[in-house]
Amino acid sequence: MKQMYAALGVSEEVFEYGERVLKELEGRFRAVDAVAEYNQAKVIAAMQKNRVGAACFAATTGYGYDDVGRDNLERVYADTFHTEAALVRPQITCGTHALTVALSANLLPGDELLSPVGRPYDTLEEVIGIRESKCSLKEYGVTYRQADLKPDGTFDYDAIRAAVNEKTKLATIQRSKGYATRPTFSVAQIGELISFLKSIKPDIICMVDNCYGEFVETVEPSDVGADMVVGSLIKNPGGGLAPIGGYICGKKEFVDRCAYRLSAPGLGQEVGANLGLMPAFYQGFFLAPTVVSGALKGAIFAANLYERLGFRVVPNGSEPRHDIIQAVELGSREGMIAFCKGIQSAAPVDSFADPMPWAMPGYEDEVIMAAGAFVQGSSIELSADGPIRPPYAVYFQGGLTWYHAKLGILLSLQKMVEAGLARLPENK
Repeated sequence: MKQMYAALGVSEEVFEYGERVLKELEGRFRAVDAVAEYNQAKVIAAMQKNRVGAACFAATTGYGYDDVGRDNLERVYADTFHTEAALVRPQITCGTHALTVALSANLLPGDELLSPVGRPYDTLEEVIGIRESKCSLKEYGVTYRQADLKPDGTFDYDAIRAAVNEKTKLATIQRSKGYATRPTFSVAQIGELISFLKSIKPDIICMVDNCYGEFVETVEPSDVGADMVVGSLIKNPGGGLAPIGGYICGKKEFVDRCAYRLSAPGLGQEVGANLGLMPAFYQGFFLAPTVVSGALKGAIFAANLYERLGFRVVPNGSEPRHDIIQAVELGSREGMIAFCKGIQSAAPVDSFADPMPWAMPGYEDEVIMAAGAFVQGSSIELSADGPIRPPYAVYFQGGLTWYHAKLGILLSLQKMVEAGLARLPENK
């Protein structure tokens, strides 16, 4: 095994350090496997209930009227997430697009959007109008207010109470940390926040950005009161097979509006051909719990590997996991580049490329991304990225298999060691 890893660029010293770390993680990994087993059963039950058959895999084109596979897939998602309805479409291009559809469909001029979890993810800033952009919610007369988190990353309930007013229509709750080194929220914490919001204003719509969180726990935000949960199929629920797409699950009245916004008023979910993507969508969703478990093991391994070398990691090596993202504060631009070069060199696609910071659309700072993926931008595949700004944190996620995640993490450390940016402990 050492020889195989050496052929891939991992030194014996880095390999042995990794093995020492892994020996202490067996219990954590068994717990991850137990969650995956439960979620696998949940997905199978939803597919069996909805009588998924070969007819569901047929391609449709044009308007997509009477698309049996598409309509049945949406019932599978709704049953898995325990919601009244679901919109699952290849016409949704990414997570930001799915969130934009959900927000713009359910907010009207004069309404106010509230973020009770602080500043949203970078790409939503232009959607909302925090940063000026054409066709933002702000341009259409939707105002925005936020309640920042407390210094320890918990909800500031007093600030949230003060922010809710007669115009507050919808609260957007970002489950994952995004490009911030704050904790990811557990489903239980999200449930408490939703209960608090609805105690203040019972008719407030609570939408959860569920990206990177699906199948990490045995329950989802829709099980604890979320009116909509939103995500991307090239993250967790696509299982690495979906080449595009997004989903919105929730109460029928809100999902119906999303369908009208995605297509056109009066058309809604009746149109939208599947273009032959149903086999990938169904099989990817079937595989998702297992794929997510491999990514989770990679995140836990990365946290423990780097924490023991003195780097700050969020979450730390022993904390419970609520998403697949692992933040590692590297302290410098050079550290981020070295780390990402290691991840890129582990890729099955474009392993020869050198990731470098660039002005990526939708982001205020330069961003570096390492992702040698079969699907462009798929962050359930092994990837790492981050904005070039203090504290120079890189965000590692994904890995379609645990073994690929392990290789990527070891190579990230290898590049850090070679650059003189990390020092291995003595062999003990």
